[in-house]
Amino acid sequence: MFSLPLSSEQIKVEVLGSVLVVTMNRPPANAIDTAFSTELFKIFKAFNESDELRVAVLTGGENKHQIFSAGWDLKAVARGEGRDPEKGFDLGPGGIGGLPEFFDLKKPVIAAVNGAAVGGGFELALGADIIVASDDAYFSLPEMQRGFLPDGGAIQKLHHRIPFNVAIDLMLTGRRMGAEEAKHWGMVRDVVSRDQILPHAIEIAQNIASGAPLVAAALKEYMRAAAHLSVEESHSLVKRAWIGKSGLQSYERMLQSEDFDEGAVAFSEKRNSQFKGA
Repeated sequence: MFSLPLSSEQIKVEVLGSVLVVTMNRPPANAIDTAFSTELFKIFKAFNESDELRVAVLTGGENKHQIFSAGWDLKAVARGEGRDPEKGFDLGPGGIGGLPEFFDLKKPVIAAVNGAAVGGGFELALGADIIVASDDAYFSLPEMQRGFLPDGGAIQKLHHRIPFNVAIDLMLTGRRMGAEEAKHWGMVRDVVSRDQILPHAIEIAQNIASGAPLVAAALKEYMRAAAHLSVEESHSLVKRAWIGKSGLQSYERMLQSEDFDEGAVAFSEKRNSQFKGA
């Protein structure tokens, strides 16, 4: 059972069947410092290790500033927090918010961005597999105006989510990209009203959770491994997976699982699939 860690003053944890809902609640703007980031990572780690949970939703609690997350706490930076002589700047395990650098996370995460996602808050959202946004949400990367790069995830990922020239523009200017523009470029899946953002994200999560969990893990693993490959190389990697020589453990486990046959059997028997994750 998923039991650790439980809700705290700064993070609310709710389990809805096989869906985990994580709500950030660190007034006034869900700014992230080392302690907050580490606490979020512990939650995602427990989620990753749970047998019951299949999909997570991350959102921001309601606040008067309508902010999903303002990113890394610059007051903590000014105090010298995070600076490490060996690591350079330590964002904590999993990167900022415990998600963008959690490369072993096998399960899908949906970011329900219900307000401004600024700096590291934007990078935290980019750590999710799917982003949905409220109609009043916006995304911005003002790091250049603060004297540094958005290197907690934006310079690594943003140009893979939206056109290269648009990504460069956002990072150079620090301008705000509204939810509708983000949807136009394909970074955001859906734009809905603020009061519908969380129910909408949960509905998507429940739909994903009804599928085969081993497939979700295999997909995430394959996409990370094949993102830089040519089409020919990608096909070759798949062929090696089928004979157990790809190095893709989740993909190969899926191919050898009972669930691999369950979908076809259930279809032929005209019943719903009963996936066990094995």
